[in-house]
Amino acid sequence: MEAMATDNGRTRLDGNDILITAFYCFVKLDDHERMQPPLRQHCLDNDVRGIILLAAEGINATIAGPRDGVMAVIDRLRCDPRLSRLEWKESIAQGQPFRKLRVRLKKEIITMGVPTIDVAEHSGRYVEPEQWNELIQQEDVLVIDTRNTYETGIGTFKGAIDPGIESFSELPDWLDRNLDPGRHRKVAMFCTGGIRCEKSTAYLRQAGFDEVYHLKGGILKYLEHAARESSLWEGECFVFDERVSVGHGLVPGNLDLCRGCRAPIDDMDKSRPEYIEGVSCPSCHDQTSPEQKQRFAQRQMQVRLASGRGEHHMGHQPMSDSVS
Repeated sequence: MEAMATDNGRTRLDGNDILITAFYCFVKLDDHERMQPPLRQHCLDNDVRGIILLAAEGINATIAGPRDGVMAVIDRLRCDPRLSRLEWKESIAQGQPFRKLRVRLKKEIITMGVPTIDVAEHSGRYVEPEQWNELIQQEDVLVIDTRNTYETGIGTFKGAIDPGIESFSELPDWLDRNLDPGRHRKVAMFCTGGIRCEKSTAYLRQAGFDEVYHLKGGILKYLEHAARESSLWEGECFVFDERVSVGHGLVPGNLDLCRGCRAPIDDMDKSRPEYIEGVSCPSCHDQTSPEQKQRFAQRQMQVRLASGRGEHHMGHQPMSDSVS
């Protein structure tokens, strides 16, 4: 999925390759409901599919199509002065990974359960990857991983605190119970691609915390630029696509994905009796019903049949990286 070769910062496409872009922007969009119909039509006119989330707090999307079509959509968005500085990540796929286009109206573009947060106004201070090591090694800085347990379990920054949450919406309660602006004067937060820690820092700042920092571009940008010998990252980084995890230089890791629960698994997990390809792993085997296992088994059979025909089964498509 990740393209390494670029021309002027743009991914090179070969033959029938499809360009995938992921982007988000926290900005006040009071007219997001009116934006939906023309944006949807513009995507259809340019043969672009994927998912776009619109809310009063901004936009979050992963879209795919021919380069000209995808860039036409991004250019249209950037014509809006509020989105003129929109940035995106690029990768490629051998064929369209999305079955359809969805442009949805949401209360939040990344669900934290606190819609009163003004991220555009209150997010913390960006820290470039090159300065991140110096910051998190300071004794008075509390470093917090804002990701879920299935992500933190395979890798995190040295010395970082893992809140032990199963979903991002659990983080506000953990922060309320464990952090005090009077005692924790400096807080540094990070996530996969930046969107979760950006919202988390805004939550803390609105709660009275002053010095709150977050890693610009997230873990992925750090791993892209940090030298292995000086890196403070330990393990691998879970990603929301078929690579499952990456390491330094964004080289794909050694993990696979359980198709039953979407948790990362290794060779030891796959050697256990609870592991059934496409159906279950040791983490979820006792959590799913016989009916669910039967559905997953039928899906896996369709995946095998599609693979035998040299086709890509849509039920096996990659997860979106836009909510990282």
